[in-house]
Amino acid sequence: MLENVAAVLLDGVHPFELGVVCEVFGIDRSDDGLPAYDFAVVSAEGPALGTHVGGLSVTTPYGLDRLEEADLIAVPAGNDFATRIYPPALLDALRRAVDRGTRVLSVCSGVFVLGAAGLLEGRRCAVHWHHAAELRRQYPRAVVEPDVLYVDEDPVITSAGTAAGIDACLHIVRKEQGPEVANKIARRMVVPPHRDGGQAQYIERPLPKSPCDTVGEVLVWMERHLDQEVTVEQLAARALMSPRTFARRFQQETGTTPYRWILRQRVLLAQRLLEVTDETLDAIADRTGFGTAAALRHQFVRALGTTPNAYRRTFRGPQAA
Repeated sequence: MLENVAAVLLDGVHPFELGVVCEVFGIDRSDDGLPAYDFAVVSAEGPALGTHVGGLSVTTPYGLDRLEEADLIAVPAGNDFATRIYPPALLDALRRAVDRGTRVLSVCSGVFVLGAAGLLEGRRCAVHWHHAAELRRQYPRAVVEPDVLYVDEDPVITSAGTAAGIDACLHIVRKEQGPEVANKIARRMVVPPHRDGGQAQYIERPLPKSPCDTVGEVLVWMERHLDQEVTVEQLAARALMSPRTFARRFQQETGTTPYRWILRQRVLLAQRLLEVTDETLDAIADRTGFGTAAALRHQFVRALGTTPNAYRRTFRGPQAA
C-alpha cells in the first residue's frame, strides 16, 4: 500500500519539481474521498536548503532517517545534478530503500542521484532530453530513453523534464490505487490524467517471462511502435538476423510468434486507453495499430470476449460509453 511518501532534497532543489511531488502526495484530499498520504519533505544536507530561485529557500525538520519508513521516496531535480557529488549517506539510504522494496522516483535531473546510488544499472530510465547524452556517458549500463515521459522499472521510476513528473506521480497513484483515484487527483490539479506522447512506454503490459537475450531490443522497439505495420522481414533486419533465424529465436525467447505478440500488446494498450481516456474507438484503433474501429472490435472480442464499449462501461461506468 502507498501510504508514506518522502521527498528528499539537496541544496539547489528546483521548486517546481518539488511542488509536483507535494501537489500529488502532500495535500490532504480526504474530504473528497481520496487517500491522505503521510508526507514529509526531507533534507539530505541540513535543515535549510537553497533553491535555484533567488531568495527562496526550504527548511524542514526531517533528516535522512525519515526515509526509512517511506513507501515511496521522490528525488526532485536540482542545480548541477549532472556534475555534483552526493552525500554518501543519501546514496546508502536510497540503496537500502530499494532493497527493502520501497519505490524511488526521480523527477528530471533527480535521476543522476539514482545513478550515483547504482540504481540504474541494467534498467531503462527516462530523463530530460537535454541530459540524455550525459546520463548515458556517466552510466553506460543504464538504458536511457529520452523520448518518453517516464519509465516504470519498479521499484525505480524515472521521469523526464519538469511536468513529466506529474505524469509519473499520477502513474504511481493509478498503479497502487486505481484509475479513479488518479483521475480525481488529476481533475483537482486541472491536468490530464494520462497524457499522450510515448504512452506505450509506461502503460502496464506483461513482458515475456523468459530472458530475451537476442530479441529484447526488438521487443522494446515493437512496444514503442504498436501503431505501425511491420513484417517479420523488417523485424529480422532490425535484429540483424535472417527472417527464419529471427522467427525461431523469437519463438524460443517469448513463447509466441511476432504476430501474436504484437497483437496481444495492441489489445492490452487498447484496454488501458479505454480505461483511462475518452478517446473514440477510431482514435484508439489508430494508436494501437488496428487501423479501424471495426478491426479493433473484432480483435478485442476475439481476445477478451467483450466489445470495447462494454469494456469501457465496466471500468469507467455507464456514462463513459
